[in-house]
Amino acid sequence: MKKIICSVFIAAGLFTSCSSDDDNGTNTPLNPTPDVYQFERNGKSSVSYSGQTDRLMMGAELGSALKDPANTQAVLEGMFTNTGNHFGNEALNSSSKNIRSKTAASKDYFSANTTESNVYKADFDTWIANQVNEVFPNWNTTASPGVAGKIEEAGGKVRYVNAKGLEYDQAFMKGLIGALVTDQILNNYLSPAVLDEADNREQNDNELLATDKNYTTMEHKWDEAFGYLYGTDNAANPQLGADSFLNKYLGRVDEDEDFSGIAESIYNAFIAGRAAIVNKDYELRDQQVAIIREKISMLIGIRAVYYLQAAKESLGTDPAAAFHDLSEAYGFIYSLRFTRMPGTETPYLSDVEVRDILSELTKNNGFWDVTPATLDQTANAIASKFNFTLEQAATN
Repeated sequence: MKKIICSVFIAAGLFTSCSSDDDNGTNTPLNPTPDVYQFERNGKSSVSYSGQTDRLMMGAELGSALKDPANTQAVLEGMFTNTGNHFGNEALNSSSKNIRSKTAASKDYFSANTTESNVYKADFDTWIANQVNEVFPNWNTTASPGVAGKIEEAGGKVRYVNAKGLEYDQAFMKGLIGALVTDQILNNYLSPAVLDEADNREQNDNELLATDKNYTTMEHKWDEAFGYLYGTDNAANPQLGADSFLNKYLGRVDEDEDFSGIAESIYNAFIAGRAAIVNKDYELRDQQVAIIREKISMLIGIRAVYYLQAAKESLGTDPAAAFHDLSEAYGFIYSLRFTRMPGTETPYLSDVEVRDILSELTKNNGFWDVTPATLDQTANAIASKFNFTLEQAATN
């Protein structure tokens, strides 16, 4: 991703706050907004998001393991919870982090709603169990309506589906884009409830660092949000496509001329927000949060519509390819529950709306029965929630 200097608007926002209430009118010189996501204190980096990198790497290994019929349910569940030393990377086995505990676990959406959080966690548990108990035993069976098994694309690629044509591994991985990555970024680490928790703002104002660290707690929380998107990429020069989650699809969407620049907008907002924290400009920080929430949420919507339209094109000629696209669409639609409309405390689509759409796609024989008309209706319903057209999203 090519990087250019932040907009004049952002820069102006930083430098007009020199005599704000946040610095008590002392006219303390502000630190300039850097061109890349690099921040230092006393000559050393003040950026840290190793836990997010661990979880992204765990997710990549788990995604591969879901496609190996030699794996047991205990192994896959152990990777989800990081118990039992099932990762090939020993550093991940020894990590204190895991994926499941952070799934549907944001402060804003689920701290007071543990019942719903548990329902979402159970969805992922069920997809693991069903992959092992429904799909793995039928690895060499030819799939048909009501029968799990393998189905081959016109180009020779073999897909493994349940009785309704759904690839559980795709539902799982694309579902994590919302329930883990998006939820943690938009509704947890970028939430004022987390950034300003307890005396975080006072500590940041006085540059009181976290114990034995080179950052304030607020700086670190912002970095952790950044890490869920760029944790396995180059923070100073993101290439995108560096993981199996949001980073990958941000690159895909940015390549479409209809949405070119979305990656730059998100990256610049992360930089400007982090610089605003350093400069104690919390109004500007929150403006960047709004940008990130809008753009990442739109990204989820775009990919949901894209896969629905891609499936429509091959539905009658290459069912295996259509089912693969529909499985990816299923996961992105599921992820819409974790999006966030700027200035609100609600997602672009509610839990009820999301589950109604998924139920419609999987009723009766599921993907075997779905029609182009249903896919268009569903895609239009999603696109209408965002500021893009069906045609724009269908071409990226």
